[in-house]
This record gives sequence, C-alpha cells and structure tokens, in this order.
Amino acid sequence: MSTLKRYEFWFITGSQHLYGPETLRQVAENSQAIVKGLNDSTNIPCTVVYKPVVTTPDEITNMIKEANKDEACIGIITWMHTFSPSKMWITGLSLLQKPYCHLHTQFNRCIPNEEIDMDFMNLNQAAHGDREHGFIGTRMRMPRKVIAGYWEDEDVQSRLGKWMRSAIGVHVSRNLKVMRFGDNMRQVAVTEGDKVEVQMKLGWQVNTHAVGDLVKEINAVTDAQVDELIKEYQEKYQIATDNLEAIRYQAREEIAIKKMLDENGCGAYTNTFEDLHGMKQLPGLASQRLMEAGYGYGGEGDWKVSALTHIIKQMSEGLEGGTTFMEDYTYDLTLGNELSLGAHMLEVCPTIASDKPRIEVHPLGIGGKEDPARLVFEGRPGDAIVVSLIDMGGRLRMIIQDIECVEPIYEMPNLPVARVMWKAMPDLKTGAECWIYAGGAHHTVLTYTVTAEQMIDWAEMMDIEYVHINKDTTVQNLKQLLFLQDIAWKLK
Repeated sequence: MSTLKRYEFWFITGSQHLYGPETLRQVAENSQAIVKGLNDSTNIPCTVVYKPVVTTPDEITNMIKEANKDEACIGIITWMHTFSPSKMWITGLSLLQKPYCHLHTQFNRCIPNEEIDMDFMNLNQAAHGDREHGFIGTRMRMPRKVIAGYWEDEDVQSRLGKWMRSAIGVHVSRNLKVMRFGDNMRQVAVTEGDKVEVQMKLGWQVNTHAVGDLVKEINAVTDAQVDELIKEYQEKYQIATDNLEAIRYQAREEIAIKKMLDENGCGAYTNTFEDLHGMKQLPGLASQRLMEAGYGYGGEGDWKVSALTHIIKQMSEGLEGGTTFMEDYTYDLTLGNELSLGAHMLEVCPTIASDKPRIEVHPLGIGGKEDPARLVFEGRPGDAIVVSLIDMGGRLRMIIQDIECVEPIYEMPNLPVARVMWKAMPDLKTGAECWIYAGGAHHTVLTYTVTAEQMIDWAEMMDIEYVHINKDTTVQNLKQLLFLQDIAWKLK
C-alpha cells in the first residue's frame, strides 16, 4: 500500500431531515459507494474516509471539530446529495482549520428517462444543493477547491487526487522544521525574510544550529558507516574519479547531516560556503543525496527555497519526474531559440537526471576548502515548472513559471556540475522580464511532477499571494496584475 494512504480526507455529505428517513438511508448508501469508488481508484493517492451524513447545524459543527482534532485527517471533501441549507454550515466552516474541497457531482451519471419522478428529484438534488453550499463558502470568503463532474470520471478523480497532494503540502508545511548551518550569504537580499512571520503564516520553524556541532558529528562517523554508504554509491552511480578520500568525506557529511536532521525532526536544511569552519569540503554529493532522499535544501542559507523543496518533494511522493533545488545560471541567447542553463555549484538533486549520474571531484573555486565530490549529470527533457517564494514585506509572494526542459544543445565537457536547459514560457525574454517585475529569486524549486495548478492550490490554502507566468502571459498584463494584487493585499 502507498505510504500516502496514511493521510485521510473525510468525505462529508450534507442533507436535512425534510425528505424523511428512507431518503437519508439512500443518501448514506450512495455516499459510501462514492467513497469506495474513490478509494479503489489509482488516481486517488490518499484514503477517503466516509463520515455519517450531516443534517443539522450541531452535527456539522461537531464533525468539523472532530476533523480539526484528528491528526490523521488532513482535509475534508464536502458534497450535497440533496439540498442542505447552507446557514447550517456557518458555524462549522468558520472553525475549519484544514484544507477543504467541494466536490460538485451526483450519484447517477445520466437522467433515467423512464424512471425519473419527484422521489428521484428529491433524492438527487446536487445540481442546486451544491450551489447553495457553494454560496456560503463564497460568502464566508473561504479558500477551497471546487471540482465539478461525474465522480467516476478519470479527470474528476485525477483533479481530486492532485488537490490531495496540495493538501499534503499544507500538512507538511505546518509541521516543518528547517535547520540552518550558518547564516545567509552576506549582503544578499532575496534569501532574507521574516522567519517569525513565516512561522505564523506557513508553520515553518526555522532555526540555526552550530556548524561546530555538525563538525563534531562528522568526526564521529565511523569508517564502517562510510564503507556501507560507499557500497550504495557504487551501485547507484558511476565513480569517475580516483580521489576516493573526497567521496568518503562527503559520505561522512551525509551521515552526519542526516543524523542531526532526524534527531531534531527537521525536513530541510541550509548551509553556506561562507561558514564552513572545521569542515574539509562544502557538502556537494552529500546535499544531492539528502535531497534525493526527500530532504529540502537551500544554498547560501536560502531557507525559503529549502523548505519549499521539501514540501514539493512530499507533494510528489511516489510520482516519476523529480524535484530539485535550482538556480538560473546563464543564458543562451541564440535568436529565436533562447534558453536558460540551470545549475548550481554542487547541489542539484539526481531525481531529475536523464542518465546514470557520475561522481566526480573538481576544484570549487569558492569557499577555500578541499575539492568536493559531486554528482554530474544532465537533466531530462520534459514539461516542468520553477517556483520561487519571496518576502514582500508584510506578505509572501509565490512566483510560478511554466518551462520546457530540453535536450542539451552543448556538451559542456569542462562544466563539472549537474545542469538542465530549459525554454521559459512564454519565451525567455518575456518570461525573464515578468519574473524580474514579480521579484522572483535566482534560487527556485524545479519540479517535473507537481503542476502549477497544485502550487496555486497550495498558495490559496496557505493564504499567500501567487503569480503564474505561462504561455499566455504578457509583460503589460503581468504589471497590471501586480499593481492590482499589491492594492488588494495591502487592503487585506
């Protein structure tokens, strides 16, 4: 069974006592059939839990209180099989603390031409029962996802499953701890931010741990532990260097960092080449490996991108494609085929590799330490997004851009880093101008698996601003959107 099945979404059906006990029994049976159908679907990654039909304000309020308290429940799905007067939902919804999806469907696919009568109509009223329910969500300004269509259809189940993954991102965010080894790179603006505000808004606990404590853990790693990890390296990667001591030191770093992360319940971490006192190498292979295992990472002390990397990795658990910390490094400005080259000094996650990564050792030229071992590879072609989270002062803004990763157009034999080339949407020049106007950082999360819609759902659940740069975006429209959003968020 998928590990995501540990997450529960409560299926809450609304009705009322107007139609009598027989109708309510049928509502319950039909709701249970839908829940079973969803749980049997490969498009639904988590567990849908049937809950008794709610018919009064007290039942609704008590149900939502229970959902808030239950640690396994990370969201609710509502459906109005009949007409459920929405004033009954006000108190309960005002207390809701978890993601909320309104599924607008009906039990039957088609109208039964010969059998339809008023009894059928009284039972199957979702067409207007859900509209009544939808009004109160809008009136209360509630962030929610509305998915309309027949519950057995693949597109409906797929959208619901993707929304669940966004809700997982909310759950992970609200419980996330980020470990910082050293501070932000000196004099850099965009990697700064209000950690207190972010903890209040997103739940992230971002705290510094001494580099000296990490060095102590590195020195405590045994040769036997290193030998065991080296076997895994040999199985998964090509060893393309004779400098085995450099690889062994990265193994020590990996073991030590993971130990500290796990002992402190942290899902993400940062470091900086400006604070490596007592360390022999900047973690390269070590950071790549930890990202591959699902931890978030941010270079130069960028704790926002570190946390976001971990969240997106958890949202995409079990899916093919890959997610990584990324940085726009340089451009190829060939007229009509402009491309970005994304890379970093060392730390790109091998989940995006198009072939078997190679472990190589090369000078770094920054940080003043020994030559670090790192994984070198090309990223795979395919549609993806890059995501940046910035602090606008008083609010957070997420910038999402659609990209198309491509086969590399150069061999770049003297560039010893993992890298990927992509075409930015709608084109590099327009996309770059829009990114800069929006304030997007140079550090991003690149993911092939999580979609822009899922990140928008996450942003709405977390109540933060977002901007989506896509194939239809123009500079003028984006500038107007930013102006209007700035007014709206200041008023909010």
